[in-house]
Amino acid sequence: MRLIFIGDVVSDRGIDFLEEKMYSIRKEYAPDIIIINGENSANGNGVTEHSAKRLFSLGADVITTGNHAFSRRESVSLFDENDFLLRPANYPHGVAGKGACLIDLSKTQIAVINLMGTVFLDSLDNPFLKADEIINRLATKNIIVDFHAEATAEKKAMGNYLRGRVTAVLGTHTHVQTADETILDGHTAYITDVGMTGAEDSVLGVDSDIATRKLVFHFPCKFQTSQNAQFVNAVIIEFDECSGKATKIERIIKR
Repeated sequence: MRLIFIGDVVSDRGIDFLEEKMYSIRKEYAPDIIIINGENSANGNGVTEHSAKRLFSLGADVITTGNHAFSRRESVSLFDENDFLLRPANYPHGVAGKGACLIDLSKTQIAVINLMGTVFLDSLDNPFLKADEIINRLATKNIIVDFHAEATAEKKAMGNYLRGRVTAVLGTHTHVQTADETILDGHTAYITDVGMTGAEDSVLGVDSDIATRKLVFHFPCKFQTSQNAQFVNAVIIEFDECSGKATKIERIIKR
């Protein structure tokens, strides 16, 4: 079975470009499942009804998010309305939405778990123990984890913690695709960060001049999405749906 995970999509422009490339991506890789991180898919950041609908219309089976999941107050209800729009599972009990879901393909099921790191990010519940809690109640061996975290060490630790127990641990949030894709213990596909879908010549999708001025002078400024040429960062994973073992992970860059 083949699964494509598409890195953080940034703004309408990122969605527009992904729409341009999706046909060729589908044709080349023939994925059975598509997961997209959409936490920056609204202009500015966050996810809106409009951006979520667009990503689902492009074929997303599941949309994952992260620290910007609830950046738009008007969008909070979306997470209760759609079981396949996920927010990190380690938000406290009572927060809108769900952090995990099951994709039912009749002959098999694929679980998707969304977790957020706590190093340099909000102090949510322990993501490692939350992963245990969810995995222990799953009947399927096919488990995909989007670990949305700032620190590479925390992502590496999560890969080590879940190796052999899940099909894939895929890092998101830092928007820069890493070159460390591997299969851990002959079972778990891992990459520290899938990257982003947005402006390649930018600072994580933001206009480079504005972001640079902010870091140089520390003055308040309003970030703007870069209008430069876009690219898609993603990974393709092949796995055996009977055992849940990943057999291949390959980075994708489409310009």
